[in-house]
Amino acid sequence: MQSEIRKKLLDAFTNAGEIFLSGQHLAELIGCSRTAVWKHIEELRKEGFELEAVRNKGYRIVKTPERITADEIRLGLATNFIGRNIHYEESVESTQKIAHRLSNEDVPEGSVIIAEEQLSGKGRMNRAWHSPKYSGIWMSLILRPNIPLTNAPQLTLLTAVAIVQAMEEETGLQPVIKWPNDILLNGKKVTGILTELQAEADRIHSIIIGIGINVNQKKEDFPSELQEKASSLFIESGKLISRAGLIRSIFKHFEKLYLLYLEQGFFPIKLLWEGYAVSIGKILKARTLTNVIEGKALGITDEGVLKLEDRTGVVHHIYSADIEV
Repeated sequence: MQSEIRKKLLDAFTNAGEIFLSGQHLAELIGCSRTAVWKHIEELRKEGFELEAVRNKGYRIVKTPERITADEIRLGLATNFIGRNIHYEESVESTQKIAHRLSNEDVPEGSVIIAEEQLSGKGRMNRAWHSPKYSGIWMSLILRPNIPLTNAPQLTLLTAVAIVQAMEEETGLQPVIKWPNDILLNGKKVTGILTELQAEADRIHSIIIGIGINVNQKKEDFPSELQEKASSLFIESGKLISRAGLIRSIFKHFEKLYLLYLEQGFFPIKLLWEGYAVSIGKILKARTLTNVIEGKALGITDEGVLKLEDRTGVVHHIYSADIEV
């Protein structure tokens, strides 16, 4: 009940924009007492929200906290279900681990686990992911699509498109995608995506998409072995980025693309993905578990599989590999 009041309060401030809302109006809108409204406003202040209060006019939010909180993400969130249920933690081993547990508890589709810090974040092939406090976006999204198991990797590509669109919108930067799950700026990695399945033999129970984005780190914040390979939106743009604003934008673009995907299939996502891909037309090395294939990237199939044409003209379909451009 308390969380519902908080959600309605934040929705009211979102819709009001710069307009003041009186305590009485908020109480009527939310369906609670003016005392309850005042208590929730005080709780928002404790979280770092700056609210202006003017006698006979009411309240409005003038500044949001530097930390990411569930309330700050909800303030201005323009989705119907993606990100509407937020599980927030200050510090965790891994948001993916929590997402797997919550998925088994049947939380609604679109639920998100967000942490300020991961102590054991991981990427593909169980590689460590550096996830320092208060500087990046570390989150996992729970989906329950009615699609064949073999189509699950397509959601990695869909997620990459949504993140690139959000980055363009929020920062003005022009990131590119490296198949299958990396987003790059000036050749350096700023985002990784990890897609994991909970499934039975014939159906998907849930797909959990882990997203790690380097947002406001400085170069010295990265371990020395990563400084030549990794970057952040701050390093590339020269300005601090609102993490909550970027998260809201990702959720908005993701929901739009996800609904399109469920209605029309992968083809429209494929076209968008190829428009952002850095590798198409270039010579790549694909390191699979068994060998190394070098060839020209022709694009991806309608299923999302990478096509490489080697020097002899043979086209190889790459399902999983490390890619070198």
